[in-house]
Amino acid sequence: MMPVLHGLKVVEQGTFITGPAAGMLLGDLGADVIKVELPGTGDPFRAFKGGLYSPHFQTYNRNKRSITLDSKDAADREVFDALIAQADVYIQNFRPGVADKLGAGEKRLRALNPKLIYCSISGFGASGPAASRPAYDTVAQAASGFLGLLVNPENPRVVGPAIADALTGYYAAYGVLGALFERGRTGAGRTVEVSMLEAMAHFNLDAFTHFFQAGEVMGPYSRPRVSQSYVLECADGKWIALHMSSPAKFWQGLAAVIERPALFDDPRFATREARIEHQEALIELLGSCFKSRPRDAWCALLLAQDVPHAPMYDTSEALLDPQAVHLQLTASAQHPAMGLFRTVRSPVSFDGQRALEVRPPPTLGEHNEEIRQALRGSPSPFPA
Repeated sequence: MMPVLHGLKVVEQGTFITGPAAGMLLGDLGADVIKVELPGTGDPFRAFKGGLYSPHFQTYNRNKRSITLDSKDAADREVFDALIAQADVYIQNFRPGVADKLGAGEKRLRALNPKLIYCSISGFGASGPAASRPAYDTVAQAASGFLGLLVNPENPRVVGPAIADALTGYYAAYGVLGALFERGRTGAGRTVEVSMLEAMAHFNLDAFTHFFQAGEVMGPYSRPRVSQSYVLECADGKWIALHMSSPAKFWQGLAAVIERPALFDDPRFATREARIEHQEALIELLGSCFKSRPRDAWCALLLAQDVPHAPMYDTSEALLDPQAVHLQLTASAQHPAMGLFRTVRSPVSFDGQRALEVRPPPTLGEHNEEIRQALRGSPSPFPA
């Protein structure tokens, strides 16, 4: 973690991805993030692989401490209130109305701490006809128009990681940081609200701009066709990606690499507009060429001609690339009970320093006594 938010106190009452991702991002920057969980079960993501320490949970819960509190227990509510009284930020991703039932609504917590930044994350927003609907990643992708840009119409199925979940957490952290900056001037707290629908609609901005300004409804191949992007199988069964864009030098370099110097004599490929119109023909031509050599050979040839490319790695390969190794993309730490924890570090460096130190995700209630002891020694009211 990087210490730029050192001293910032965050109480996160998040589950699954959106709330925990927001908390993790602040923790990556050095905030003290206390994750409040239910006794016995904790964040439901803990149990997705059996036990209470699944890879799903580990992904979004590094750089945090865990305390277990039951909102129905009077003593636990006092502990929660003491945490809120000291906090700078509170994060929750309950359905609208649930936080109030748990005693964690904005009005109640604001009364405890007027300077609190209260962050509420939802699926469809706090009000409106869809506010009470359940929302998960695919639902938000579909509702925002984004999923239609990913699904292959020839083999229609959901693909890829939980983009909407993670991005909503990122937007929430972005909003929290903005509110904290303002509080530095005004001294007043803010309520930060973001929904998965709003986050994904904004992330899908390019498609909406094309619709607003040009009446174009984009599909899954719209941008790859304009950007002239390709994935091609090589002789060894491995794949390579090209992003040719428009500069003529890249295309000339590619023509040299595939030993087709007369490529641009063909009117289908002579101009950028023609290549966009006839991309299917280019895919067929390049596909047959790239099956003649293994991936490493193609990479060497493309590099020599300065053609924009990369091996299409899987997760077992990507972090072994020499550039990834040079950038020290991995971080690790030893958890006293759970063993070695490895992760991908925060991508942000400050003054050339990379976030190479990381706190492993906590076991359920790992910091119960530590947090309670600190509260007993603090000025805020808490029973001894």
